[in-house]
Amino acid sequence: MVLALRGLFDIAEVATDAVDTLATGRVAPVIASIDPDPFFDFTQERPQVEFTDDEERRIRWPENEFRLARFAGKAHDLVLLCGVEPHLRYATFADAIIRVATELGCEVVVTLGAAPEATPHSRPAHVVGSSTNDGLVRALGLGRPQYQGVTGLVGVLQERLDRAGIPAVSLRVGVPHYLGNAKHPQSSAALLRHLEHVLGVPTGHAALNEDAMRWRTLHDEAVAEDDQAARYVAMLEHDYDRRMEANMPTGDDLAAEFEKFLRDQRDDPDNPAH
Repeated sequence: MVLALRGLFDIAEVATDAVDTLATGRVAPVIASIDPDPFFDFTQERPQVEFTDDEERRIRWPENEFRLARFAGKAHDLVLLCGVEPHLRYATFADAIIRVATELGCEVVVTLGAAPEATPHSRPAHVVGSSTNDGLVRALGLGRPQYQGVTGLVGVLQERLDRAGIPAVSLRVGVPHYLGNAKHPQSSAALLRHLEHVLGVPTGHAALNEDAMRWRTLHDEAVAEDDQAARYVAMLEHDYDRRMEANMPTGDDLAAEFEKFLRDQRDDPDNPAH
């Protein structure tokens, strides 16, 4: 299962745009959904009135729908959730996601997020991953969660996945903080490339190239018009180049280690996916 929720940890909707791209261009039927009524304050996430093709009015509520994306000849199919972070009953909402993952036999749950960081828009977006699962930490070279503080639904979900014994990975991409909420498809594409390396399925990240180039041009122009911003970005570029890891594992290495981890999980009689 791969999921992203619009809200606290999805600046500029970078993560949800990535999951949307995964479903684009392929048949991805809805196989489950979470009723929005118990989970949202509709004065904050207001429903919308729309007209159908038949000119009938309908109300569109916040959607949290699970879609099945099949990849013929590939190692995995994916269950996709591109939704909206709830305002209420986090634990119940997280348990609903876990129920879907369990009933569909999902072997791993991957959450995608995006956060503002002091990183330049002119360099490749950097993805970091974490997990509390020892096997995944070793296989994929992940870190362990270090964050303490206010959290959102994804933080609650990760803790409850641990309790349920379902392996989980959190992938987060840094988005240049000085861009505010401007779109940054380069970061969405970075998340998808990382997923593609690990899961061994085509993610369609190339479909974002045109948008990424267009937004890069807009960001370049905005920075060039402000001398102070230009100096700040130059400083970020220097720092980025200095601290980038020299020994990142290759995509093939990641995919091979991930498959080995899943084989070991399938052989484990205590695995809840059984």
